[in-house]
Amino acid sequence: MTIDMLHFTPGLSLIGGLLIGAASALFILANGRIAGISGILGGLLRPVRGDLGWRLAFLLGLVASPALVYVFMPYHPPTIDADTGTLIAAGLLVGLGTRYGSGCTSGHGVCGLSRLSPRSLVATLAFMGSGMAAVFVMRHLIA
Repeated sequence: MTIDMLHFTPGLSLIGGLLIGAASALFILANGRIAGISGILGGLLRPVRGDLGWRLAFLLGLVASPALVYVFMPYHPPTIDADTGTLIAAGLLVGLGTRYGSGCTSGHGVCGLSRLSPRSLVATLAFMGSGMAAVFVMRHLIA
């Protein structure tokens, strides 16, 4: 394994992780809710009165933040070596996994682990292990 030192950014990655952790902690302290993206997005499908505003604001912030960062720190977006059908299938599989796992990576991996949730530990181990297995199969057995 080699590390692309030109694009290796441990400092920025650490800052990003700290910001995600701080935002998740502030969100649960302010709203008493977990900052799990699938749950926040799913709540828009069957909106509850008085619940729509904060969900839309949260999701708008997720979309607007990269655009705002791009204004101050232009970057080159990553290239994706997959066709549209593969991306659609991957998105559907992720959605299916969040339903089976009762949450997404942000809900379990960031918020659940920090609350020492056993269910989140199992879910995080499952999706991390599945991701590692998928990369191994795609890179070493199929390619």
